[in-house]
Amino acid sequence: MSEASSGTTTDGKSATFHLPAVEEHVEGLPPGFGDGIAGKAAFLIAVAFSVFQIYVAAYGSIPSQVVRAMHVGFLLLLGFGLIANLRAKSMPAKAAFWALGALGFGTGLYNWVFYTDLIRRSGFLTTPDLIVGAVLVVLVFEAARRLMGLPLAIIALIFLAYCFFGNHLPPPLVHRGYDFAQLVDTFAYGTEGIYGTPIYVSAAYIFIFVVFAAFLERAGMIALFNDFALGLVGTWRGGPAQVCVLSSALMGTISGSGVANVVASGQFTIPLMKRFGFRSAFAGAVEATSSMGGQIMPPVMGAVAFIMAETLNVPFAEVVKAAIIPALLYFGACFWQVHLEAGKAGLHGMAKAELPNPWDAVRQHWPLVLPLAALIYLLFAGYTPIFAGTMGLALTIVLILGTPLAAAIGPLAFRIVFWLALGLAAASFMKFGVNLLGLVIAALVAACFTFKGGRETLQICVDSLAEGAKNALPVGIACDIVGIVIGTLTLTGIASTFIGWIISIGENNLFLSLLLTMLTCLVLGMGIPTIPNYIITSSLAGPALLELGVPLLVSHMFVFYFGIMADLTPPVALAAFAAAPMARESGLKIGIQATKLAIAGFVVPFMAVYTPALMLQDAGPIAAEFGYPVEVAYIVAKACMGIVLWGAAAVGFLARRMAGWERLLAFAAGVLLVAAVPLTDEAGWALALAWIGWHCFRARQASVKT
Repeated sequence: MSEASSGTTTDGKSATFHLPAVEEHVEGLPPGFGDGIAGKAAFLIAVAFSVFQIYVAAYGSIPSQVVRAMHVGFLLLLGFGLIANLRAKSMPAKAAFWALGALGFGTGLYNWVFYTDLIRRSGFLTTPDLIVGAVLVVLVFEAARRLMGLPLAIIALIFLAYCFFGNHLPPPLVHRGYDFAQLVDTFAYGTEGIYGTPIYVSAAYIFIFVVFAAFLERAGMIALFNDFALGLVGTWRGGPAQVCVLSSALMGTISGSGVANVVASGQFTIPLMKRFGFRSAFAGAVEATSSMGGQIMPPVMGAVAFIMAETLNVPFAEVVKAAIIPALLYFGACFWQVHLEAGKAGLHGMAKAELPNPWDAVRQHWPLVLPLAALIYLLFAGYTPIFAGTMGLALTIVLILGTPLAAAIGPLAFRIVFWLALGLAAASFMKFGVNLLGLVIAALVAACFTFKGGRETLQICVDSLAEGAKNALPVGIACDIVGIVIGTLTLTGIASTFIGWIISIGENNLFLSLLLTMLTCLVLGMGIPTIPNYIITSSLAGPALLELGVPLLVSHMFVFYFGIMADLTPPVALAAFAAAPMARESGLKIGIQATKLAIAGFVVPFMAVYTPALMLQDAGPIAAEFGYPVEVAYIVAKACMGIVLWGAAAVGFLARRMAGWERLLAFAAGVLLVAAVPLTDEAGWALALAWIGWHCFRARQASVKT
């Protein structure tokens, strides 16, 4: 998303709004790879990282432990290399960071070269093993501190310190004590530490999907989404803000990124919204809220969704299915409040003549939808995310490489035949495996060297590989450092103490347990990103909520949602503060507005706990009497009415400006609708319909008088 530019063309006709693509800032790092030889080295390392991961995803012939170790090694090499190139000022500092990166990569090679030996002497590490393991832990902490910020490193350090000194604490925090060798073995070599489930998911699933998104962006998917959003909703009331919401929702289908999207797109969308009359705080809040919502928009969602599927041992499609209705409610709430805010301010949409035709954009770029459609099909057909992501990526590469070749073919009929043949050859992987698809890509690469525009296309592919690896850095480093926390919980058993505490509270009041879990997510989210927030909180609260009767997937989605909401909730509100410089407004004011906009993100998780059918999970009493579809439809209708009421109460406008008592009444009606208490539904519906009817009648009377 970006600011549209308007004006007149050379022939005097009105120009069309377009949103140019922009380069995303990776968390903690400026754009690019650096200058000179060092910049080229970092670029080539990023390309090699992507090639290694794609090979592993396609063939899987390397042991999992080695893949994890090399994944971490590449993350450290690329991470410290980019810190040296983009942030270090002096030559000694640059050299020191490159040396740290080389050491980090060396730890991965050590695990590969001595893989069999390390298995044989597990629990009886040699001195070199201990040194390499200790170096790995130190480097992971330093990389997390440099790239993810101090709070996450401090939290992990507290957990590590607990392993060393927890045996001196009083009950119930005391543990039996562990020596240095045992801790190194757990954190640096076992599958419950740095090389645990989070880094496995990063290496196996997340990286491929990040590269997939990078290829789609380079191929023009952002232009398609932006032009489609502009043309479809640009004329609506509050058009620029509606475009921001829809474009972010569409981008969420392929990227699932959050704060980085705010930085990348907000520099254009926020000034556009302000130019059309939106308040600065509201414009920043729309960008922050819609960008963060990308993490819950299927099919790709955020990296957390892959970690959740692996942790719960459920198909990824089940996680996607559970997220569909909440995601639609989230963005529906954003659309609704933008509509109300625009009505309150008397704002209208953009002129249709200045906007692109959305269906022309689809006709021009429709082939880009095919890899995404294939991805969705494979995910819901029961294939693994790693297979679906790899095939989606491969099909995108085929599409990009085939474009200059098709352009060199003269007659339209021949081009159609070329694409049909190429499509059939690419689709044959379903029957003949990945090798044939690899041969198709190799043939296209060879052909691109000989045709006009082919070399430029190859450069686009290489750039996408590099950008994908760089974009995967924050996720990978977060998964690294969170392994320390998971290892501590597993080794010491402290999680059981916390779980028992939550269960003892929830025996008398489930709502209070949920409230404590929500507050834990929001407080942790003040200093750490969504991924470690989810992993830490779900490890502690997930089993406890399960004991209290909450379905496991729903409890994890509950934690996931509030991990995202933490980036919108004051006083820290990372996404809001990321939007603040572009909105030229206080991050706190933007955070307050974003909290209002994201009301569905706060309410839906609680509703899903008491009525799991909202996430297409367990059936309730309505399903027993009328059937499951009726229950789902009724619960969604309740949620929608609640969003209508709370949106109006938050903005202070429906058909006209609302008095203070009307806002309180609308809020109360919404509370009655979502409360899982007998007779509150009936009272909520009655109050809501009566007030809406009265309000609209008074608004019509007022308009007649004027």
